[in-house]
Amino acid sequence: MPLELTVVDFLVLSILVLWVGDLLTKRVRFLDANNIPIAVTGGLLFSIGAAVYSHVSRRPIAFDMRMRDLLLLIFFSTIGLGAKLKTLGAGGKSLGILVVVSAVFLVLQNLIGVGLATAMGAHPGYGLLGGSISFAGGHGTAIAWGSEAERAGLVNGSAIGIAFATFGLIVGGLVGGPIAGWLVRRNDLQPSEEPSGVTTSAPDTVTHAGKITTRELLGTILSLALCVGIGDSVNRWLFETGVLLPGFLTSMLVGIVITNSRDLRGAPLREETVSTTGDIALQLFLAMSLMSMDLSSLGAAASPVLIVLACQALLITVFTVFVVFRVLGRDYDAAVIAGGFAGLGLGATPVAIANMHAVTAKFGPSPKAFLVIPLVGAFFIDILNALIIKLFIALPMMAPPG
Repeated sequence: MPLELTVVDFLVLSILVLWVGDLLTKRVRFLDANNIPIAVTGGLLFSIGAAVYSHVSRRPIAFDMRMRDLLLLIFFSTIGLGAKLKTLGAGGKSLGILVVVSAVFLVLQNLIGVGLATAMGAHPGYGLLGGSISFAGGHGTAIAWGSEAERAGLVNGSAIGIAFATFGLIVGGLVGGPIAGWLVRRNDLQPSEEPSGVTTSAPDTVTHAGKITTRELLGTILSLALCVGIGDSVNRWLFETGVLLPGFLTSMLVGIVITNSRDLRGAPLREETVSTTGDIALQLFLAMSLMSMDLSSLGAAASPVLIVLACQALLITVFTVFVVFRVLGRDYDAAVIAGGFAGLGLGATPVAIANMHAVTAKFGPSPKAFLVIPLVGAFFIDILNALIIKLFIALPMMAPPG
């Protein structure tokens, strides 16, 4: 019988995990110097302990994930509430460039995966699971395409996809910060002056002007509630019409509408409140995601998964340093975006944001990075990934086994 953790249990434990992660990051020089997110430190430590407990007691741990899913919606709502239309022009060119760069990366990621699968004597289809399906796509895409792979004759497709996505989530949170920090220090980069009205930096870098009032706080809470509620309604309506979009994307879009409408009325939201709320939601979400990983079930597939993971980690490192950073202008924003792209290419959008938070908390704000990366991760990369996966599947070598 599993040990069941309720919503309250999970929330309390995740707060404790963040506190432990923050404590370790401050005490362990390696973690602090390499900008490792505290949620990754604490969450990974907990998941290791949970795996040991489950093995010794032969009792798995069951997590109630509803709070985690809500936190994701809240986080992306704060991204939307911090996006001002008057700053979109600043990120427009970078957004277009990064979309093109992402397409190139997804092709390379799949070529690496297919090549390794073929070298190991496995069906090339497994290489797509060890490519953009699981890494850039994340758990949702891995589960969906893994089921399709199983129907096509690839044994344990879903489990293998989940294994890749899980390890990718960990490594994406471990390499992004060091990449961005190295680029900043090596090139002696400094953040540009933050445009007026943009709230996309980590809370530690925000200048607080005056006491936050109850009215301002309630206004932020109401706006977040509207983002989540209206976003969910819009998403369900789109689903009924055959348009499939991630729930967090619609919440973010509603947030963009709300914040710019308030600006036009001369009643902008308190930027510090929105930023701090978003950071808390992000850290809790990421901690819960890492805490709930079932590492014990991944042991059997560890060897081939780690080989593929090492090659994909090498690819993302080389690609971000020599392609992403350079084509985006070699400036401070480009360095932060590179760190975020590493999390995006191996893990998920929240990992990318956590990487950038860790970097900007130390070196300074980067509004452009926090505008561009969420848009690419929440929308464009999913579309590109679906198209590229279908192109690879259409190749003759991808014919079902047998």
